[in-house]
Amino acid sequence: MTDTPDATTRTGDTSTVDLTTPTWEYAPAPEARSLAHIPTTRLFIGGEFVDPVDGGTLKTVDPSTEEVLAEVATAGPADVDAAVRAARSGAETWAAMPGRERAKYLFRIARLLQEHARALAVLESIDNGKPIRETRDVDLPLVAAHFFYHAGWADKLEHAGYGPDPRPLGVAAQVIPWNFPLLMLAWKVAPALACGNTVVLKPAETTPLTALAFAELCREADLPPGVVNILPGAGDTGAALVAHGGIDKVAFTGSTEVGKAIQRQLAGSRTKLTLELGGKAANVVFDDAPIDQAVEGIVDGIFFNQGHVCCAGSRLLVQESIHDEVVERLTRRMATLRVGDPLDKNTDVGAINSAEQLERITALVAAGGDEGAEAWQPACDLPDRGYWFRPTVFTDVQPAMRIAREEIFGPVLSVLTFRTPDEAVAKANATPYGLSAGVWTEKGSRILWMADRLEAGVVWANTFNRFDPTSPFGGFKESGFGREGGRHGLAAYLDLAF
Repeated sequence: MTDTPDATTRTGDTSTVDLTTPTWEYAPAPEARSLAHIPTTRLFIGGEFVDPVDGGTLKTVDPSTEEVLAEVATAGPADVDAAVRAARSGAETWAAMPGRERAKYLFRIARLLQEHARALAVLESIDNGKPIRETRDVDLPLVAAHFFYHAGWADKLEHAGYGPDPRPLGVAAQVIPWNFPLLMLAWKVAPALACGNTVVLKPAETTPLTALAFAELCREADLPPGVVNILPGAGDTGAALVAHGGIDKVAFTGSTEVGKAIQRQLAGSRTKLTLELGGKAANVVFDDAPIDQAVEGIVDGIFFNQGHVCCAGSRLLVQESIHDEVVERLTRRMATLRVGDPLDKNTDVGAINSAEQLERITALVAAGGDEGAEAWQPACDLPDRGYWFRPTVFTDVQPAMRIAREEIFGPVLSVLTFRTPDEAVAKANATPYGLSAGVWTEKGSRILWMADRLEAGVVWANTFNRFDPTSPFGGFKESGFGREGGRHGLAAYLDLAF
């Protein structure tokens, strides 16, 4: 290994700034790609893999290489109907099963997820583009933890505070996004099954493989037929599922635009709905914060998973007196981020999930420059193939700019300043979203004061992007409604009319 100073560049400027802090050059440490088992790529209905009746196929690609990984069957309306009927049939047995017996299945699934964690992490990385150290160290442990946690609730629902005899809703339609494919599956499937519901799940169009691998684990766990059904497909498959008259509950995680359309569609119906949508989180740093610790939290808050996180800290609000120092330390830290092969265990920032998402990120970054903000990016070599975008930080950002208002869903940070706590709250809340926020200060009283005033479902104190299955997660305003995780998340899958 050798010491080499990193260089940084500013967009629109041909100058190069050398940073004096050396960084280590790491030898490649790739995870074995051969560990990734491509699962059965047919529909999973009634406990069996079946060919579509009126669906088609889609190709799922590795975002880091643009290599086609598999051709996956997609569900049409007739397939959706078959899956809902299978779930309805399975609900009779599953809901009548004692909670302690349902718990055994969830525990079994959790253990299988742990046993296959390494292979699933590789599969998730090549299908999604995120670094292996994230899928290995964050996603898969949390996936198993959600099933373990909800298995513990399955025979204790009468103690959850929702009445002495809580009942399941029936059949749940679940539509999940591409940024955390297997983790979002766990967030939805585990509580639904623990409460006695059956599910029909549609994974995202670009990341269906780990959901189909999960279907294989359901078979290995001898889960009764119809309890879990998985239908890959594009937006039309999800629309057909949400509109099906045999659904009792819809859980959707995705864009605010689609969430609003679903809410309008289900208005006045008996179908219960929860939505977890977009965000534009504020990460607020006060002048008494531990700056090095805050910088690590800022980096984790926006560059984790390439910024493909609904609760990403994409707006950095820094107290004016420490703005220059924070930006200097932040850019130094960004210069050490390693962008590249998601299967390299040294990689910090992987590939953008799709060409479409890369195009959106590129357009919004260009808009930021056009509106007068200054963009800074570390100088790093990007692979020749695949979908890549350098970590980017904007300074001189005004609240009215698009980069400060719109969800970019990429590795792009906008820096704004404030002078007083009241101004910090006003700027943090000046968004249609309300999913998350972060506060950095040494004063506990200030943390509580801020948390009470921030319009966000989750407020982190001196940390960011920390998740636990025992803690509820969800938003306000255009970030959706309802909670997932914790005791509160059980309510979404129980008929509270009883």
